[in-house]
Amino acid sequence: MSGTFVRYAYSSGTTVRYRGDGLELVGEAFGDPAAPPILFFHGGGQSRSAWRGSARIVGDAGYYGVTFDLRGHGDSEWATDGDYLLDAYGRDVEALLQQFDRQVTLVGASRGGQASLVGGSRHPDRVRMVMLADVAPLMRDDGVDGIRAFFAEGEAGFGTLDQAADSLARHLGQPRMGDSSRLTRSMRQDASERWHWRWDPATGHAEFLHPPSEGEAILAAAARITSPVVLVRAELSHLLTDQGVAHFRELTPQLQVVTAMGVGHMFTADRNDGFAAELLDWLAKVPERIEA
Repeated sequence: MSGTFVRYAYSSGTTVRYRGDGLELVGEAFGDPAAPPILFFHGGGQSRSAWRGSARIVGDAGYYGVTFDLRGHGDSEWATDGDYLLDAYGRDVEALLQQFDRQVTLVGASRGGQASLVGGSRHPDRVRMVMLADVAPLMRDDGVDGIRAFFAEGEAGFGTLDQAADSLARHLGQPRMGDSSRLTRSMRQDASERWHWRWDPATGHAEFLHPPSEGEAILAAAARITSPVVLVRAELSHLLTDQGVAHFRELTPQLQVVTAMGVGHMFTADRNDGFAAELLDWLAKVPERIEA
């Protein structure tokens, strides 16, 4: 396993830097680098902090948990060619797989889950398991409208953190956080002191949010993947439907589905403990394949 390691100034984890497809991806790692690796990928408009709790839990359980910033997000590099199509995120996952000397478990929410499915499906020998948080090949297009509105509103920035918290709750259906100062680590200020999310504004442009090519890529990946796949479905999801899950089962016969009760899409940040416990249960059922 390769990668450049830099110790964080605080004790939450170790900053790691890996090669993506033509750019650098930054993550936060927990556990022994020689242990079985579990890579976590957040949804669009989030950061690696969304999976920090789960990465810490699996690290404590004897795995090597790494939660990554996607390209154009957090501390990872922005795409100089402006490529934020799903296939680019999938190629980043492929590049990461090549940097480990044992099978990798991929865990992803929303955009990160799509990237895990696309990239992981191309290298079944390197993938122990893929676990998806509320992701399927067929998603409701109208369910993406709130995400599109969220990105559009955020591009101009916000005068206060309270306004940013209001935007999160209004467009993504999340409970309004009581302390908006918690957003400080997820945002940056420009010269005029307006607050901006810590991602490349281009990632939220319309051509990158659920275009036809995205659906084609996920359908192809679902039909191609041979590794074990587990879908953790949010009970109150506005993107996933019963029909979408049924079609996923047709394309991916080995698919296993469990339901996270009482939560909606983008639920992982507040459900890390429960999600990690589910993940560890499945890892116990899916042994690492050792090549002769």
